[in-house]
Amino acid sequence: MSLDQRALRNCLGQFASGVTVVTTADGTAVYGATVSSFTSVSLDPPLVLVSLDRRSRTCDRLAGSPFGVNVLGADQRDLALLFAGGGDGAGADIAWDGPERAPRLAGAVAHFTCVPWASYDGGDHVLHVGEVTAFDAPGGPPLVFHAGELGEFRRPSGEAAWTGSLDGPAHGWTADFAALTGARPV
Repeated sequence: MSLDQRALRNCLGQFASGVTVVTTADGTAVYGATVSSFTSVSLDPPLVLVSLDRRSRTCDRLAGSPFGVNVLGADQRDLALLFAGGGDGAGADIAWDGPERAPRLAGAVAHFTCVPWASYDGGDHVLHVGEVTAFDAPGGPPLVFHAGELGEFRRPSGEAAWTGSLDGPAHGWTADFAALTGARPV
């Protein structure tokens, strides 16, 4: 049975996710890729997973190298687009904030510094699992990806933040997605 890849991609796009830029460095060159396939794997040991397209220049550079996972804030749409284009940011005005081997983007709402744990074949992607060695969460509204669009979560005017548990109904949040004409999905 052959699946329609475009229809499958559209269906998968119904799952809203955060947006990250995965970074690594080789000497003075910094490499990064916009990734929405990021997840926690384990707390003991502390492991996270990122899935990168095999064609990405960053993908091969993660093997055996420390890397950073930068969770982008709602105001970092331009960075998401820059690193989604396959560029390395050369010539771009990018604010960096430490460490050299796992570059951190200034202004990210969270950052994870990782050392390689394992890599797995994932078809046209490679699944890179990293052990978290440091993290920071300054917070702020995150950038989100849904149905091929980037946007942000906003609380309805006058409503308090939801403080329930994952066992109960989640309400009190709506999504406001702004369309990106001509941008390819990350």
